[in-house]
Amino acid sequence: MFDVLMKIFKKEEKKSGQIAKERLQLVLVHDRASVSPEVMEQLKNDIIAVISKYMDINKSGMEISLANDSDSVALVANIPVQSFHHGRR
Repeated sequence: MFDVLMKIFKKEEKKSGQIAKERLQLVLVHDRASVSPEVMEQLKNDIIAVISKYMDINKSGMEISLANDSDSVALVANIPVQSFHHGRR
């Protein structure tokens, strides 16, 4: 079980070819979902604003993307959490 969790949460060093492939996939999904880069950036900023009310996050390590399935699009967010607030701000 621990091995599975480590695979899920472990950041792996990616090769430039893999990074380019992921970026191309991201562009294709955004095109299919008709979401502009400006809308994605605003969505990211809104998510940061809401989540920051409840926890401290590593904004520079945050990744938000759209994943395309055959019949739907999913919002996928990887947000490194540094700590939780013990009460509302």
